[in-house]
Amino acid sequence: LCIGSVLWDVIGRAPVPMPPGTDVPGRIVRLPGGVAMNIAMTLVRLGMRPALLSVLGRDAAGDDLAAQAEALGIDTAHVYRSDDLPTDAYLAIEDAGGLVAAVADAHSLEAAGARILAPLADGRLGSAAAPWAGPVALDGNLTGDLLREIAASPLLSAADLRVAPASPGKARRLEALLGHPRATFYLNREEAGLLCLRVFDSAAAAAEALLAKGAARVLVTDGGNPAAEAAPGRLVTRRPPEVLVTRVTGAGDTFMAAHLAADRR
Repeated sequence: LCIGSVLWDVIGRAPVPMPPGTDVPGRIVRLPGGVAMNIAMTLVRLGMRPALLSVLGRDAAGDDLAAQAEALGIDTAHVYRSDDLPTDAYLAIEDAGGLVAAVADAHSLEAAGARILAPLADGRLGSAAAPWAGPVALDGNLTGDLLREIAASPLLSAADLRVAPASPGKARRLEALLGHPRATFYLNREEAGLLCLRVFDSAAAAAEALLAKGAARVLVTDGGNPAAEAAPGRLVTRRPPEVLVTRVTGAGDTFMAAHLAADRR
């Protein structure tokens, strides 16, 4: 199950550096996106069968996005379709050095709230008495109130819960889930620092601090510097291999999905 944002990514890319106010030629693409959707698309490529729990408007954008997800092999049967909320969107500008700026409009996901979780409670995917026990990717685009509700709810108490903050600006929302005994957190070094209210000089230091705050398991990335995986009594660090950067937006989601799939194997 991939729970969280499913939206359209509108991404403008330029091959040159872009200081504020720059107007340059480039390419603009519209792609299925959102943290939950990015994770689901990667899981399909890695041989898993993801299903989405999210919200889409009953508008042309929502119909098109649902059709594209199904064509990719992603189950959308449990997505909440709203008559009064529009399909969400994400706008990003990328230049030769990476992300310049982005605006995430996930207001419909926030407004839908707990309605997207109904299949976990009404018997379609589980109930309080028989909670879902499989893997779940959960993203920080959900409101802080809903994440606190999830942390205390029996509905995901048996799940293999994988948690991502969605962006540095939303990292603090994840604090409510730090004590969840079955949660694995995926953060970059900046997000880990925001969650711990500290600045870390390495992924390993950030991972150890998150364990001290109650996390059961964490993975902290730091660009091309060594990444860290930690659980009580275990700390592993590895430097990632150099790769050609093809897309900045969604890179962390792809990493999380790949690690989840490898873990399940």
